[in-house]
Formats: sequence, structure tokens, C-alpha cells
Amino acid sequence: MSDPAIYAAGAVCWRLIDGKIHVLLIHRTVYGDVTIPKGKVDPGESLPQTAVREIGEETGLAVALGVPLGISAYSLLNGREKIVHYWAAEITPAAIQHSTFVPNGEVAAIEWVTIKKARTYLSYTPDVEIIDAFAKLVDTGVTRTFALIALRHGKTVQPGNWDGPDCSRPLTERGVKQAAAIVPTITAWQPLRIVSSTATRCVTTVAPLAAATGIQIKRTERYSQDAFEQGLADVRSGIGKRVRSRKTAVICSHGPVLPEILHEIALATGTTHGAYISDAAALETGSFSVVHLSADNPSAGIVAIETHSPAL
Repeated sequence: MSDPAIYAAGAVCWRLIDGKIHVLLIHRTVYGDVTIPKGKVDPGESLPQTAVREIGEETGLAVALGVPLGISAYSLLNGREKIVHYWAAEITPAAIQHSTFVPNGEVAAIEWVTIKKARTYLSYTPDVEIIDAFAKLVDTGVTRTFALIALRHGKTVQPGNWDGPDCSRPLTERGVKQAAAIVPTITAWQPLRIVSSTATRCVTTVAPLAAATGIQIKRTERYSQDAFEQGLADVRSGIGKRVRSRKTAVICSHGPVLPEILHEIALATGTTHGAYISDAAALETGSFSVVHLSADNPSAGIVAIETHSPAL
């Protein structure tokens, strides 16, 4: 039996310098090579969590992830396969100002270069392919993005086992664990808003995220299952507001409402509806889909969608 694959994650960190996009490369001390910041997944970590941690450790930069850029898979010298997931990550002036990087035993130097130079500087073909994927985003003018994170509440006590109103059904023990487990993954995108259905199961699901980020939960009937089933939900105006704000937000709702949420995001951004929209809405409890939109031109449509589940 072959050894299991090694999973890793990283990001193409980018910023504007004199009006031109530059990307960050690292010069590794031990290997004497030039690569994109990345590193192996630690036990219990999600891939987005790994990407943020590794970038912080290797470059001293605190980042929020942007759109996914693809996956590199290649064989190591020992024969094991290494699978690396990448995202884009815009580096803000504040992050640059607070960088803690100093040369160390792993990284000798970091360097900001143009995309053209990055292609010639990088030591490995898979890294160049990821830079090419990022360059395609640049060419389409959707580099700067924000995300709407559609989250289904955690596992809940079944209706038959609950005597109170449906909206008051609490999370099960597994649901409570799911609510805690999603926090480090969702914070990889640094949300600025948390919006929730008024149902107890939704509010409780985002409570750990609110505690970790210091963001106050906005409770609304717009995304509640009761209002939706009574024909009183106002998903359209809520999504319109979120798209106009151009700020990364978490929207916690219910299984029956999520298809409408994803549908309205597509409509609000001029995106052609397809099976991928339905797939993104078909979430298990405690799972979420990250819908990436252009911050400069939201009507450009959905840039990418990725779905994540807690490992529970």
C-alpha cells in the first residue's frame, strides 16, 4: 500500500506597487529555491486555515483569503504525492505595515515581483501554473473580491423530539461542535458581517464565530424558515444589500431557504443559473459555501464558489 498523500495549502499574495500588480515569492533557506508561500496541513486543520497560518509563519503577513486558484499535485522524491490548494490573497497596506518577517531558518528572503518576473523566478512548474491562474483573474479585472458565505445551521434536535415552536429547536451536541469547528475556517476570509435567521439553531450556530471575531450578529426574518414557508421572507432585498455593501459577510440560514439565497446572489450579479448554483445550496448541516464576487464590479457575476464542511 502506498503512503497517503501529503496535503498543503498556500496563496498567491498580491498588492499594487506603482499601479502594477506584484506577487510575493519566498526564497527558502534550506532548499535554495523560490516558491509561492505554502505549507503542510497540521492535524485538525482545514485547508483555508492552513493557508492563512502558513503565510503568516513564512512571510509575517496576516491575510484574508480571496478566490481559490486551483490545486497542484506532484510526486515528491520519496514517491509520495503532494496536493497543494491555493487561493489569492490581497495584501493590504496595514498588513505590510504590521509584517513581522525576519530572515529565518526556513525563509531567507521575501520578494515582491511582477507576474511576468514571477514566471521566470519560480523554481517549479506547478507554481508557475498557479501564477498563470492568478494572471487570468487579473486579465478579467476581478482581482479584488469579497465573499458571501452561505452557512447552514448545525445539527438540530429533531422536530418530533421537541415540544416548543420550531424556531426554538436547539442544536444537538454534534451541532454545537460543528458551530465551534467552522470558526477557524470561516475566519480565513475575515468576514465583516454576520447575518442570521432569527431561529435559535441559526443564531447558536454563528455565536462562536461572533465571539471569535467580535462581530455582532444581525438577526433577521429575511432568512428564517418560518417566514419562507409562509411566503413572507424577503431574501431578495437582503442579498441585494449584501452585494451592494461589497463586504465579506456570513449568512446563516436553513436548508429550504439556501437555494433561494444562492439563486438571488446569482440574479443580483447577473450570473447565469446552472447546476453549480444548486450544488452550492445543497449543504449538510454545519457546512457552508463561499461565493466570491468582484469588489470592483459585482455585476461581473460569480467569480468562484467553494464549499466546506466541518470534519465532524
